[in-house]
Amino acid sequence: MPRLKIIAPFLFLAALILVSVLLDRPLPRADIVYANTAENFTLDPQRLSYQHDVRTSRSLFEGLVNVESEHGGIEPAVATSWECSKDGRTWTFHLRPDARWTNGAPVTSANFIYAWRRAILPDLAANYTGFFLSIQGAKNFFDWRVKALANFSKGPGGADAAEALWKETETRFASTVGLSAPDDHTLVVQLERPVAYWLDLCAFPALFPVYPPLVEKYTRINPRTASLEQDPGWTKGGVLVSNGPYQLVQWRPKRSMRFEKNSWYWNRANVSSQSVESIPIEDPNTAVLAFENGDVDWLTDTLVEYRGDMFEQVKNSKRNNLHVLDAFGTDFFSFNCRPYLADGRVNPFANAAVRRAFALSVDKSSIVKNITRLNETVATTLIPPNSIPEYQTPLGLPFDPARALKELASAGWIDRNADGLVENENGELFPTVEIMYSADSPRYRDMSTALGSMWRETLGVQSAPRSRDSRSFKDAVNQGDFMIARGGWYGDYGDPTTWLDLCKSSDGNNYRKYASA
Repeated sequence: MPRLKIIAPFLFLAALILVSVLLDRPLPRADIVYANTAENFTLDPQRLSYQHDVRTSRSLFEGLVNVESEHGGIEPAVATSWECSKDGRTWTFHLRPDARWTNGAPVTSANFIYAWRRAILPDLAANYTGFFLSIQGAKNFFDWRVKALANFSKGPGGADAAEALWKETETRFASTVGLSAPDDHTLVVQLERPVAYWLDLCAFPALFPVYPPLVEKYTRINPRTASLEQDPGWTKGGVLVSNGPYQLVQWRPKRSMRFEKNSWYWNRANVSSQSVESIPIEDPNTAVLAFENGDVDWLTDTLVEYRGDMFEQVKNSKRNNLHVLDAFGTDFFSFNCRPYLADGRVNPFANAAVRRAFALSVDKSSIVKNITRLNETVATTLIPPNSIPEYQTPLGLPFDPARALKELASAGWIDRNADGLVENENGELFPTVEIMYSADSPRYRDMSTALGSMWRETLGVQSAPRSRDSRSFKDAVNQGDFMIARGGWYGDYGDPTTWLDLCKSSDGNNYRKYASA
């Protein structure tokens, strides 16, 4: 018997190792293999923010409508048809009976309401909560929940009290928020006011449905805070239940993600590839080499230092596998607008005049000609020029060194001793400006270096470019641990507010913490 006690644990351990190996086994090459510029952060539709997460979610999930790829119009998806009331405030969607989850269960209107409630709840800190606040009662519900959780934290807490608050929350949501499901295939949305781009929003992943029975298994109520807590385990390969053209069969973190055709998908006849594999390759040179060697079939972006040379090959007809397109987005560098930096120092960029001075010192035309060498369209505002029909792009802040110096001087920063560097009235040098960028991109490294040179030459300010890997970069910007950080935003829908809302103090993507007042 003593011998059996020793052997049994080892047999159990061996079984665990065998199961692990089987789950982690490599699969045959997929029909399409593409390289992502970074590891996916999340597959939860209500919690995503980054472009590569958005791209992946469109393979796995589907919303009420889709954006038609050729002309950008709206086409049916889970909803076959819809109507809008004359006052523009009530939308009624009719769901197709053959829409199914990857386990064969029907996609219902209640699934959408469940997913949208997740996004509206402050508990999960969703980045796109603002998309839902035009729904009748959603803003009041959000504010009520924030206050209720704050009050709960002041009391004795406990599991029973937390459960009671959640029951009250469910009841309040159902009775006050303008979402209803008259039947399994009808969804009614009542808005506070007409929203011209509402259908565009419905095509965005944050509004995709999730499968409630699965998500509930990974959700708990914290008895100390009464807040919902979400275990991301429901998004793992072999676990995730989705409703899009593909299902996730394997996710090997930092190695690969495997999708296979969803046999339950209503439009499966038009899904041509049986399998797709995504490989995260942060180093752009490695990604291009993998493409040239045939290991991957598509690069979502080409970020190598020599891509200007590759662009020249396209223009000279020496390369036909690189496609240079204007994107529905803007590259920018963000100022941290908080009063204090993460290390406790006073933040000079809390002053709008300082921010204007730095912006006016940037020669963008020189950057696209000499640094990126792609001659991208120069933007003087957050909204890319000529991107929205009938929208007149304002002048913004052009390259104007003389005005830049005046703005900086108005904030008290002047070269007081003719040493080429500016000081405040106490003789203290302007703090060395840290320019943070993601390590996977020579593009942003070179742009950061160029910006530092321009600010040194025009303003008399010293800088220090700093790289971080994609995960630590994301964490740093979310925590406000930066002075200036590279950024970019691709439009989520066809209206200027898709960019302007980034400047709302309440927006989940306003990591700069900018506020106009």
